[in-house]
Amino acid sequence: MSPKTAFDVDFDGTVAVITGASGALGSAAVDRFREAGATVCAVDVVEPDDEDSLLEPDDGTQFYEADLTDEDDVARLVDEVIDDHGRIDHLCNVAGTWRGGDPIEETDLEEFDLLVDVNLKTAFLASKHALAHLQESNGSIVSISARSSLEGGEGDGPYRITKAGIRLLTETLAEENEGVVRANCVMPSVIDTPMNREMMPDADHDSWVDPADIADVLAFLCSDGATVTSGAAVPVYGEA
Repeated sequence: MSPKTAFDVDFDGTVAVITGASGALGSAAVDRFREAGATVCAVDVVEPDDEDSLLEPDDGTQFYEADLTDEDDVARLVDEVIDDHGRIDHLCNVAGTWRGGDPIEETDLEEFDLLVDVNLKTAFLASKHALAHLQESNGSIVSISARSSLEGGEGDGPYRITKAGIRLLTETLAEENEGVVRANCVMPSVIDTPMNREMMPDADHDSWVDPADIADVLAFLCSDGATVTSGAAVPVYGEA
């Protein structure tokens, strides 16, 4: 089988804001949008020179450190992006985390709050503050839900709840901005990241989804090829 080649997407002259940019999926999205010609504003609390960061900035990337769970910090971030670049065309809400956890009756409130804050609140606040600028550019929002958000499950209920919230946030944004800003989300199965391999060393890693493949879908959903697609939750299951 010949190696997969990326499809053509032209983001020349556009500005993309990508959250969670220091992680495996976020950094893959940064690479994909930069490759397509976008000016990329990479956002994370983990700086590129941190040992845990997978982000490799270059001339097409500007890093912004921000706490996306803090509304004042999100407002500051958006103001800085506009001051620096004058527009926002694409918002990719990638920031998120996964926890296994316990049954609901044994789940600490702190654990629940963490997942709500990192997985859902960040996407809500980034979308809220970027929307006025996305409306000016007829832009797009793509967020990260999860296959597991489609049903309940044992042990990771709060995670599933927050990712189901992403789907409903996406549908709401699409409905409220019909014809102006497109909003979609993707639903990966297990993403092949260093953290997931460490947490699940005995799993079948070959069936997991490569972050670069998910980044291709994010780019497509922000491209002219998806101008008629909004409010969608797109499966990205790989071989799982």
